[in-house]
Amino acid sequence: MSRIHILTKWLTLGIGVKRWLLLLALGVLLVSVSLAYGLLNYIGIYLTPQLSTFSTWVVMLGLVIIGFDLIIFAVVKLSHNILAPYRQNQQGLVVDAVYSHRKRQKGIRVVAIGGGTGLPSVLRGLKRYTSNITAIVTVADDGGSSGRLRRELGVLPPGDLRNNIAALADDESLMTRLFQYRFDTGDLGGHAFGNLFITALAGVTGSIESALVETERVLNIQGRVLPSTLEDINLVATVRLPETSEVVEIAGESNITHAGGSIERINLSKPDVKAYSESIQAILDSDLIIIGPGSLFTSILPNLLVKGVAEALRATTAYIIYVCNVAMQPGETDGFTVAEHVMALERHIGRGVFQLVLANNAYPLHKHGITHYVQPAPQHHEILQRYEVHYTDLTDNERPWRHDPEKLVNAIIRLSENEQSGVTSATKMAFTET
Repeated sequence: MSRIHILTKWLTLGIGVKRWLLLLALGVLLVSVSLAYGLLNYIGIYLTPQLSTFSTWVVMLGLVIIGFDLIIFAVVKLSHNILAPYRQNQQGLVVDAVYSHRKRQKGIRVVAIGGGTGLPSVLRGLKRYTSNITAIVTVADDGGSSGRLRRELGVLPPGDLRNNIAALADDESLMTRLFQYRFDTGDLGGHAFGNLFITALAGVTGSIESALVETERVLNIQGRVLPSTLEDINLVATVRLPETSEVVEIAGESNITHAGGSIERINLSKPDVKAYSESIQAILDSDLIIIGPGSLFTSILPNLLVKGVAEALRATTAYIIYVCNVAMQPGETDGFTVAEHVMALERHIGRGVFQLVLANNAYPLHKHGITHYVQPAPQHHEILQRYEVHYTDLTDNERPWRHDPEKLVNAIIRLSENEQSGVTSATKMAFTET
C-alpha cells in the first residue's frame, strides 16, 4: 500500500482524525507564536505597537495556556479515536490501561510449573503483578476431551494448556468464556471449545508451538503457556493396592487415581523424553519459580521428571517455592502431611530443587461436606532441616479445599520480596504465623 493511499485513508471524512489534527496544529501554532512574540519583545524587537512589559507577558501567558489546552484536548481525542478499535473490551481510561500494562511489563519474571486445576489459581493472582509469566504444564493427560483428541488425532492433550491460557486471559471476556465452553450433547459432547480450537490451530499452523502463540494472541493473555515437552508421553505408576497390599503397575494418568491404592512411584513411559527448549530457557531466565499447586503425582511430577527440567531448576538463580496442596487428593495423597508431599518429591527428583515450602494452616468447616486438609509437617521432621517451611491461611472462602488466588499470590510475592531484601528466616516465620 502506497504512502499516498495511506494518507488518503487518514484524511477520509468521518473517522474523527482531521478535526483533532487541525486543533492540535492550532494549539502548537498558538504556543509557538506566543513564545516567539515574547522572545522578540524581550530582546527589543517589536512587531506590534509597544505595550507595557506587564501587558506583554499577560498576553503571551494567555496564549500559551490556551495553546496547551488545545494540544491536550486534541491529543486526548485523537488517542481515544485511534485506540477505540483496539480496546472495545477495555474498561476505564486509556491512561489507566497504559499504566497498568507498563507496570506489569516491568514485573518480575515468573515461571509456574504444574497443571490441572491448581496452577490456574496461581496464574490468576500473578497476572495482576506482572506480564512476564511462563506457565509450564504437563502433557500426560489421557482422559476426557483431551484424551479423546489425543487418541483420535494424535495431538498433544490440550486441556491443561487451555485451562492455563484461560487463567492468564481476561476472566470477563466473552472470548475467554467461549474458550472454556464445554459441549454437553451430540458428537461433540464433553469437548471444550478451547481444546478443539487449539487442536485445529495446530493443524492449520503445522505445530502446537505455533498454535499456542496464535491462541495467546487471540485471547491477549498476560504471559505465555508452554508444554514441558513436545513428545508424546504417558504416565506409569507403581501402586500398592489397599486390600491385598499387592504392588501393581498401572499405565495412563486417568487410570492411576481410580485404582484407589497408594502410589509409591510415578514414571514417564519414555524415561529419556526431552524437555521443550523454550521451557528450559524460561526456567533459566526467571527470577521466581513456583512449583504447584496441583495433583502431586499426575500434574506436578510429570513435569519435573522430563529430562532437563530438574537440572534446569538446580542451575537457575531464581528463588523456587513449592506450594503444597490445601487438601488431600483421593487416590493420590490420602493421609499425606506437608512432609510427605515433600518426601515424595525428593524420592523422584532428589533434594535441592526448591528452597521454600508454602503451605496452608487454616482448616475451616463448610457446608459442602468434609474436607480432608493436608496437615503440617510433624515437629522435628527431617524436611524442616532442609527447607524453610511457611504456613499461612491460603483457603478460598467459597471452596476452602482450594487455594484462594489472591491469598496465595500475596504470600508468594511477600516471601519473594523478603528473600530479595535478605529478611531472616525468623522474621519470615513471624510473618507466616500471624
